[in-house]
Amino acid sequence: MLDLKFIRENPDLIKKGVENKNEKSRVDEILSLDEERRKLIAQTDELKSKRNQVSSQIPQMKKAGQDVAPVLAEMKRVSDQIAELDPKLRNIEAELEEILMYIPNMPHESVPVGKTAQENVEVRRWVPEGFSFENDEKILDHIELGKKLKILDFERGAKISGSGFPVYTGKGATLERSLLNFMLDYHLNHHKYTEIFPPFLVNKDSMKGTGQLPKMADDMYLIDKDELYPIPTAEVPITNIYRNEILNENDLPIKFVGYSACFRREAGSYGKESKGFLRVHQFNKVEMVKFVKPDNSLNELETLVNDAEDILKELKIPYRVLLLCTGDLSFSAAKCYDIETWSPAEKRWLEASSCSLFGDFQARRASIRFRNEKTKKPEFVHTLNGSGLATSRLMVSLLENYQTPEGKIIVPIALQKYTGFEVIE
Repeated sequence: MLDLKFIRENPDLIKKGVENKNEKSRVDEILSLDEERRKLIAQTDELKSKRNQVSSQIPQMKKAGQDVAPVLAEMKRVSDQIAELDPKLRNIEAELEEILMYIPNMPHESVPVGKTAQENVEVRRWVPEGFSFENDEKILDHIELGKKLKILDFERGAKISGSGFPVYTGKGATLERSLLNFMLDYHLNHHKYTEIFPPFLVNKDSMKGTGQLPKMADDMYLIDKDELYPIPTAEVPITNIYRNEILNENDLPIKFVGYSACFRREAGSYGKESKGFLRVHQFNKVEMVKFVKPDNSLNELETLVNDAEDILKELKIPYRVLLLCTGDLSFSAAKCYDIETWSPAEKRWLEASSCSLFGDFQARRASIRFRNEKTKKPEFVHTLNGSGLATSRLMVSLLENYQTPEGKIIVPIALQKYTGFEVIE
């Protein structure tokens, strides 16, 4: 959530930022409600001060034998006015908060302005030694490989749950589990994260805290009876670990990593590429989350991206890093890098990770602060998160890049001690 005072003092900047994110601006409505709110606060404060002043006079008047009836009548009139204004103020504040919940985070000044993903900027790419994007061999896609080797079963997944719910079988299930364990171990041992195993269901406050609600309600699954949401990413429960808490400055940065299944309805994605793993409703992901001091959050974003890249270098999978333009940024992000892996069958890059800086946007919504050691006052932390990595599209690139001309899969060396086998055939 944006600071109301900041909006009040920088309306044109906010309007431009909202426009650059392809969102609808309601800044004028916010300013109008804010002005009305402040007028009501001034009126009620004045009336309450008057009531307190008159109330303090009554004992003295009684002691002096004076008639207090006119004063009591005046107090009742003032109290009636306060009783009329208080609900108006509460309603305006509730309406104002609701609108503020729909105002996106502002893009950082270093983010390129653009309307669509076509205007994202490639920052760098990495390919293993000897890799070529040109291949004369017949390339099977991940669906064909999954059927041939009996490691993926999309048809039975659709029978059990519906489209977008894959089933891993045999060595495919082992490969998926091994990939998750490898990534967790790597982040723990090489990047010094602390492991978290979070709940997969969260309440409404948690979803609001990280910005999924109310804006993206249609994309979320909801268990109505219990008002619990299956998480779209482990970012939600891990970030909310410190909701409504004040952290010690000396404990920052705090770095968490955790595995979770992820569930997304993606109600607005109908008609998009959806075969196999390219768009699923349930997938696995290792998530990195950071709580940092504001003055170092940009540097922390760069190291977060590097941490995700290290995984792909170990797996020897070609990838590129994109700096997203304003129009492709998520609702809550101030700056974001996407990491895309190469699919030789699709002959295109597939998003496997997003690494985002949120500034104090999530921290304001979730009330996550730290106590400044110098001023002794609480300040909002900056939050970051990144996929380290999501396995669905990563599995596409892994299977397709490691296939042999005979249609076997060579298991990456980094995973072999986890799988217990070197080849899937």
